[in-house]
Amino acid sequence: MGRSFFYKEFLAIAVMVSVECTHVAVNTLFKAASLKGLSYYVFVFYSYAIASLILIPVPFFFRSIPVPPSMKLPLLLRIWVLAFIGFISQIVGTKAIEYSSPTLSSAMSNLTPAFTFALAIIFRMEKLVIRSSSTQAKMIGTFASMAGALVVVLYKGPKVLSTVSSRLSNLLDPPVGSPSSDWVIGGLLLAAQSFLCSLWYILQ
Repeated sequence: MGRSFFYKEFLAIAVMVSVECTHVAVNTLFKAASLKGLSYYVFVFYSYAIASLILIPVPFFFRSIPVPPSMKLPLLLRIWVLAFIGFISQIVGTKAIEYSSPTLSSAMSNLTPAFTFALAIIFRMEKLVIRSSSTQAKMIGTFASMAGALVVVLYKGPKVLSTVSSRLSNLLDPPVGSPSSDWVIGGLLLAAQSFLCSLWYILQ
């Protein structure tokens, strides 16, 4: 019972936290590289190339399905649609970080659960029961995420610790109004990325 709980609950949470930490690290490295002249098209190309090299051998080592599905046209079309949405989401996200900062990217990622909940209701994958405490909690979280994202986009605010790591902060988070930063456009692009990620989850 204890081991089963570990694999089903704790391990899943640990993996999700690790993925989020990796995502933040990649965004920060990309921002630093883009300020040095790296094109986001080149970054996306390298990302997909490295991911392909890592993931292609995986099915040969982890065969959870004894008989794989036949590669018919409907399945190939779904795979292509998912790949296209993921590719566009990656392009939009990296361009948004060029306009803004990794800090805004991390803050705007909270929109993904909100968009996912809304799309799940639209596609009738989630039932909207107003009197249910679960539905009420999800609705409150959705509105809070959207309100927080709106505040972050429209009001950047001053630096909390202006004397600590000021050089690194200026490198990764340039001031609003500088030629390399457009906070609002970056926020809108990050919102679009969150919507595309939610759509990607729903279609999966």
